[in-house]
Amino acid sequence: MKKFIRVRPNGPLKGEVKIDGAKNSGLKLLAATLLTKEEVIIRNLPKLRDVEVMLDVLEYLGSKIERLDDTSVKILNDNIKDYITPLDLMNKMRASFVVTGPLLSRCGRAITYMPGGCSIGARPVDLHLKGFEALGAKVHTGIDAIDVSAENGLVGNNIYLDFPSVGATENIMMAAVLANGTTTIDNAAQEPEITDLANFLNKIGAKIRGAGTKTIEIVGVKELKGGEHSVMPDRIEAATYMIAGAITKGDVTVTDVVEAHLIPVIAKLKEIGCEVIVNEDEDKIRVIGAEHPVATNIKTLPYPGLATDVQSQFMTLLTVCDGDSKVEETVFENRFMHVEELQKMKALIITEGNEARIKGVPNLVGTDVKATDLRAGASCILAGLVAEGETRVHDIYHIYRGYNDFENKFKNIGADIEVVKVEG
Repeated sequence: MKKFIRVRPNGPLKGEVKIDGAKNSGLKLLAATLLTKEEVIIRNLPKLRDVEVMLDVLEYLGSKIERLDDTSVKILNDNIKDYITPLDLMNKMRASFVVTGPLLSRCGRAITYMPGGCSIGARPVDLHLKGFEALGAKVHTGIDAIDVSAENGLVGNNIYLDFPSVGATENIMMAAVLANGTTTIDNAAQEPEITDLANFLNKIGAKIRGAGTKTIEIVGVKELKGGEHSVMPDRIEAATYMIAGAITKGDVTVTDVVEAHLIPVIAKLKEIGCEVIVNEDEDKIRVIGAEHPVATNIKTLPYPGLATDVQSQFMTLLTVCDGDSKVEETVFENRFMHVEELQKMKALIITEGNEARIKGVPNLVGTDVKATDLRAGASCILAGLVAEGETRVHDIYHIYRGYNDFENKFKNIGADIEVVKVEG
């Protein structure tokens, strides 16, 4: 049975939205549990399809997993029986490739496949593999399979990343935790999710310094112990609901958030005329939409710049702002797939290479559109909140890869949104 999401405009959104744990952090934390033979508890995991896929990967490899509640799991990896990650699971999610570093470090070998996920660009794993080679591993690549081995263990080294890749930084950091000697990663990614991962690893006995800066130092240890950790809040989910408040000229508060993770989002919302009120004591951010939002320019960058994962949502907002805006995408080369969907809704957008130029229109028009990827799906929902008539968003399985309880969270702040099931 197929499903689509139907959205109709229903005026300004108002109310509070509780933000879940970060998908992009939770997945890496689950992979990191492979590094210890002792019991680990991960809390505040978001209830997402991608998390289920990662748990399936771990169980295939030999993890013993006990669900404590909807958002907490207990994991024991005292008997990892396999270092081969199956193709069918790798195809479902790109983040599954981060088991390579832990498996290589723990088992001395990892056989994985080229990762899947959203089709938003090439997203090669070259930097991951160069890092493993720098630690002494041998890499053999086939048409779609990758075999990485280190029979005599890994050895610390100085590693420079040509680009501050989040995945490569995380994978190399996890591989280096049990390596012999000290590893330094220069030009490392600085995303909060990396700091969250390092904090967890340090809790269970790793020696990592500098996470969240351009230089990370990892002193290898012989083994890790057990422990407990709670996943950081999802800054992308928070940004999506903040933009929902702005685009509907509403009054939306996101709770359980970290202001420091959302500084670029806050700055750009203020530029278009929104009022943004931060309550640090209660971990809340309130967005009051502008009656006449004005155009601005955005450029995606590695953290602490504006995240590529909020580019499509911001572009949707800019389609109904007064004036001309420009969006420059510098992280992924194929992240404008949502443009065609927004154009179906009468948005005025022209793209050239990695730039999009937007002329604000008084109104978008509801129609049938597709969630071409996770964040593009969110942008279509945002557009439907203010489009005349009815918007029907198809291929919604992408959306559930990154947003838990999407429909109800929007309903609770006043959106007219419904998941519709159809035969066929």
